[in-house]
Amino acid sequence: MDLVIQIVNKIMAKGLNHRQFCSLLDEVDSAYSDLLLHNKVRWLSRGEVLKRFAACLDHVKTFLESKGLTYPELEHPDWLEKLHFMVDMTGHLNMLNKSLQGKGSTALQMLEDVLAFERKMTVFARDVQKGTFSHFPSLREFKEAHNHINCEYLQRAIIEMQAAFGQRFSEFRKEKNTLSFPVTPLDIDPSMLNMSPFTGVSLPDLEIELADIADKELWVSKFKRLTADLEDVARQKAILAREHKWSDMEILPKPDKLVFETWNAIPDTYMNMKNLQSCVKIKVSPDIEKLSSDVQKQKSH
Repeated sequence: MDLVIQIVNKIMAKGLNHRQFCSLLDEVDSAYSDLLLHNKVRWLSRGEVLKRFAACLDHVKTFLESKGLTYPELEHPDWLEKLHFMVDMTGHLNMLNKSLQGKGSTALQMLEDVLAFERKMTVFARDVQKGTFSHFPSLREFKEAHNHINCEYLQRAIIEMQAAFGQRFSEFRKEKNTLSFPVTPLDIDPSMLNMSPFTGVSLPDLEIELADIADKELWVSKFKRLTADLEDVARQKAILAREHKWSDMEILPKPDKLVFETWNAIPDTYMNMKNLQSCVKIKVSPDIEKLSSDVQKQKSH
């Protein structure tokens, strides 16, 4: 990555070099009209810089040669292999990064995205081991041109990355039940929850309250409806993402808001139930004064 940034900066730092390089891309009808600068503040830019650099690599080498600049790595198969591998791998990481960004996701959804990516790395490692490179398009093109790939090295790199993910997110994995609780509170054993971060919440009281509502259809239906709503949002989001309708995704209901609305409705519903129970009691309670009056009016025999 450092060498790529160095070369890109060399081309784009001077206005003349930059204009000449853009002219070269235009002359050869390149799919791209320019390179991208790497921004350390935005991690996502790394993948885009690598992708653009690899796509313009032949033109970059031609331009550097015209300026009398040589970089041996650009001709070295091992370095080029790693470059194309990083193009594909950072692309996968960028997709994960984007799914974790923005507002509206629940902690459970974010954890599930990370766990799903860990599973995908198993698929990636197997893909590299077989040499099919179905999930590595840039690396596949490089293989077709050079007919040699160090699959063992790349597979080991993926396995090590997967292990690093597992270690980094191990604590979150342990708390999956706790993170799932706001969405499916009636399906989780309260004794398996870690309530230490939630000051003021009594686990014994929570266990009793959950036992109280577990078989009441009013409460059960609320959380079934919440799950259905979250599934619907996820389905619509996937459809819009496939169609690249990013602006439409912004108007979808936010999952965290759906969760909060469900829980916030519980106290109101509970109070309404109490009021209804009071009304029922009033309706069925005997009118003692009227009954006493009627008894007094009865004539004795």
